[in-house]
Amino acid sequence: MIFQKRSTRTRVSTETGTYLLGGHALFLGPQDIQLGVNESMKDTALVLSRFNSIILARVFGHKDIVELAKYATVPVINALSDLHHPLQTLADLMALEDHFGDLHGKTLSWVGDGNNVLHDLMLGSAKLGMNVRIATPRGYDCNPDIMAKTVALAKEHGTKPVFSTHDAAEAVHTADVVVTDTWVSMGQEAEYAQKVKDFDGYQVNAALMKKANDGAVFLHCLPRHKEEVTDEVFYSPASLILPEAENRMWTVMAVMAAQLGKVE
Repeated sequence: MIFQKRSTRTRVSTETGTYLLGGHALFLGPQDIQLGVNESMKDTALVLSRFNSIILARVFGHKDIVELAKYATVPVINALSDLHHPLQTLADLMALEDHFGDLHGKTLSWVGDGNNVLHDLMLGSAKLGMNVRIATPRGYDCNPDIMAKTVALAKEHGTKPVFSTHDAAEAVHTADVVVTDTWVSMGQEAEYAQKVKDFDGYQVNAALMKKANDGAVFLHCLPRHKEEVTDEVFYSPASLILPEAENRMWTVMAVMAAQLGKVE
């Protein structure tokens, strides 16, 4: 487990999940390993492959996870990069399937930054036939290549066209699921004041949730701050944050087992 970025849920879910599967997880933090600094990424990948059955890496730049996967001789799991966060999407979609059952035709609305969490959630939602509606502040749009892939997937799976706006209330209209994320990611702390200003009007509160469909639910991958979502929504019956967080363990267990050929 290589962690350039600290995490509560990713570390604990992976360590506990590995133990439950009968394995052992080894944690390497920023002080234990510096990818591509003291040793080349290629050499690191080749050497770690001799000791381990799987490499799971939580990194800053997506190129690091790509390079690890290129040279490793064991499976490499992306536990987060600046472009993608696939394990979080699996946990989110599992929580939604547990709640709604079949997700085809449901509408998911994102309110917040056009970041790595959104990227995989929009891809995964489109693959399951969900309509995708996105609201990001100006200048915080999602990656255009990933948007293009999502548009193509939406057509392939027969959903409504992907809807993108800068108006949070407009995006939440007709939503069955409202999702947001932290506005200031790790490493962006110096941008806090500016981002809070730029994201004015994007807080998920009771008034915004009322614009969604009756029975709409709320997701947040954590950690959260009160400027992103009010306590009234965060701790409400509509909030699926706790099963969503728990599913980080079950889904990473499934991914590891699949990579080891233990499940079909």
